[in-house]
Amino acid sequence: MNDLDPVLTGRRLVLRSLRPEDFDAWSEVRTRCRDWLIKWEPRPARAPYPMEDRPTFGARCVMRERERGLGTGFAFGMFRDGVFLGESNISSIQRGAMQGAYIGYWIDEDAAGNGYVPEACALLFRFAFEDLGLHRVQISIVPRNYPSRQVARKLWLRGEGIALKYLEIDGTWEDHVRYAITAEEWAERRDRYAKLWFEKDDSSP
Repeated sequence: MNDLDPVLTGRRLVLRSLRPEDFDAWSEVRTRCRDWLIKWEPRPARAPYPMEDRPTFGARCVMRERERGLGTGFAFGMFRDGVFLGESNISSIQRGAMQGAYIGYWIDEDAAGNGYVPEACALLFRFAFEDLGLHRVQISIVPRNYPSRQVARKLWLRGEGIALKYLEIDGTWEDHVRYAITAEEWAERRDRYAKLWFEKDDSSP
């Protein structure tokens, strides 16, 4: 695995960095699922919707490459059998006494409900704890986003309460439920994650 451009492989998914040539597949999903996705995404009030054209996507790929080089973040496209399904990332990596980071994700509406996001998160956990040497990762979810909260449940994440008015989502300051996992908890659960999300199974949907 290239430390500056890692590829993470699970039971069904491959996570890799997005490249300029992925734009058409990425744009098709983003356009088709825009109304489904935008209501959960950080965006200040009255801010224009983010540009999603080819030059902006290429610049975004360059920015993500810079983050990988600095060790501040790792963003991945989620693929199954070469088909683009969404994105997942480790962001805001903090070293020193913290050794922590945040995890985020989004998925094609047509692919939701198949366990792809928990699998992607489990792969990110393994990378965060075993390759990056982090001690803690956190996922923050708007309370009414029940599908995303199901992801936290499937991963046995520990709830840490509600952060009031935590992020501005589509123009509204929203509370977030905070979930976390530490390196110690990862070590306890690793075999369970491996059985569910890492080990190959020809019968998996």
